[in-house]
Parts: sequence; structure tokens; C-alpha cells
Amino acid sequence: MSGLLAGKRVLVTGVLTDASIAFHVARLAQEEGAEVVLTGFGRLSLVQRIARRLPKEAPVIELDVQNAEHLDTLADRVAEHLGDGVGLDGVVHSIGFAPQDALGGNFLHTGWESVATAVEVSAYSLKSLTMALLPLLERRGGAVVGMDFDAQVAWPKYDWMGVAKAALESTSRYLARDLGEKNIRCNLVSAGPIKSMAAKSIPGFEELAEVWNTRAPIDWDLSDPEPAARGVVALLSDWFPKTTGEIVHVDGGVHMMGA
Repeated sequence: MSGLLAGKRVLVTGVLTDASIAFHVARLAQEEGAEVVLTGFGRLSLVQRIARRLPKEAPVIELDVQNAEHLDTLADRVAEHLGDGVGLDGVVHSIGFAPQDALGGNFLHTGWESVATAVEVSAYSLKSLTMALLPLLERRGGAVVGMDFDAQVAWPKYDWMGVAKAALESTSRYLARDLGEKNIRCNLVSAGPIKSMAAKSIPGFEELAEVWNTRAPIDWDLSDPEPAARGVVALLSDWFPKTTGEIVHVDGGVHMMGA
């Protein structure tokens, strides 16, 4: 078998519809030779239906990153699909959530409970997911890749999710520091906005997306998740063997533009 991920085994979180970046990561990973396992939260039947649209239907495992039992049993449940002693070569963290009162211009009035939820689900879960799968990852070394949205600046309406993404970026660096000795890399792909299910939950998303229409030096297509997915697959591959703690921007260049 040939391909960028030939012979690799990859777990992908965050597949909800076929418009999501995570779905296209799973699709491309399979096309490049990987065996893929998906996780789903809540609407498992929907994820299972979407999984059938992949080149090869992938198994779906239930995972709520706020559920300690789910995390404690995750490695064993993944191993059931991959086989004992096989290990895992890659993990894709495409998980983010903030309560509605933490978004949409309510930054100064959001209570701690909602902020804590946003940070736990969107940032701390990168650590908890990686540690849950460490018994599988450390067998051969591997790559953890998370989905980011540029946290260098303050975005319209993004509010505490922007703060959570800043925490995600820092979490990734500390994971890269501490897991490097196990030959485990941790990197992020900072993608431009995509019209996905997650985007629909962000009040004022259209205002945010308009930035790309006016400032991206390379045209950005809001309906095309594949460029970001290609970035993830590249970081999962052996072509970045010594790259860790990095943020790769796949955003048409908006991140580096001045006024």
C-alpha cells in the first residue's frame, strides 16, 4: 500500500457532518492509506451515518471529553478495533464548545461556569484526550494534531472561545515539551473559517468570515474544508518528523496581514 499515511492508524474526533474539517481529515487519511477510527459525542447515530460516506466505513466510539469513564476506557475501546498490541500513530483533536453566553459580544458579562466549560472542552481536552490514548501512542511514537483558530488577536463575537483557543495553543506547546521524549509530536492547524455545524453555533459568524473576503491574500473558500484537512494529514505523516509545538496556519494568509 502506498500513500502518505500508509500503514498508520489514526483516531479522528469531531466528525459531525460531511462539511466538517474532521470528516475531510478522515477521508484524506483513508485515501492516503490509514486505518481510521472516529469518536462521536451525543448524536452517535448521526456520526455513524456520516462515517458510511467515507471511502471505507469507519468504526465510531462514544467520547464525551468531560466524562472521566469515557476517557479512562478510551484506549481499550480503540484497541478493540485496531487489535491488541498494535498501537496508534495519530490523534486528531477537533473538539470545541462554548456556551452561548460566552460568545456573541457578551465577553464582559460571561460567568465563570461558562468560561470553565469553554476552556475544559476546547483546550484542556487536548491534554486529557492525549493522555487517555498515551498507552497506544507511546508504543511507536506518533502525532497529535489539534484544530485551532488564530488566537493572536481578538476577533469579533468570538469572545471566550478565543481565550479557549489561546489556552489550546499553550496546551499544545506544553504537551510537545513533555511528550517529545516519547517521540510524540503535538502540533496545531490554525484554519480559516469554514461554514460547518460548529460555525452555525457562533453568533455573528458572517461578520467574522467577512474578514477573509477582504484580507486574505490567497482567496479563501468558506465552503471548502479540504485545505485545512490536507494540513492536518501532512502533520500526521512522517514528512514532519522533527516538528512539534508548531502552529501551521492554513488560512489564506490572513494571520500575517497588517492593516
